[in-house]
Amino acid sequence: MQDIGNILNNSVLLVAVISCLIAQVSKLVFELIKNRKIDMRSLVTTGGMPSAHSALVTSLATGIGQTSGWASSEFAIATIFAIIVMYDAAGVRQAAGKQARILNQMIDELFHEKHEFNEDRLKELLGHTPFQVLVGSALGITISWLAGPAY
Repeated sequence: MQDIGNILNNSVLLVAVISCLIAQVSKLVFELIKNRKIDMRSLVTTGGMPSAHSALVTSLATGIGQTSGWASSEFAIATIFAIIVMYDAAGVRQAAGKQARILNQMIDELFHEKHEFNEDRLKELLGHTPFQVLVGSALGITISWLAGPAY
């Protein structure tokens, strides 16, 4: 039971999770501005502005740098981890989303010809644009720097 208490007292972890939650909740604001409606699904979906994954990992790396030192092995590991996550968010998942969009378009065109085919739609918003990743990263770093005295 004491291990759970130690996890809850880990300020670097808590600030990183808070950064992720702030980024995810801010997607509601961006949806409201963009589409003039609140879409509660944006709280649990991937993709969109800003990247919550990027906010999480950059806040984590920044917090580790602040507490363990910028030359520490822990900071190096967290930074490489952050780079991989952000590359995946902007690269691999973005490409998968583009493929889903093309496949959905192909399905739509096939249905116009009355073919019997499974019409399940693929999720198109899987990844992030590089700008969304950059904004998420800036948010994570900013929140971690603001929380710095708490470390």
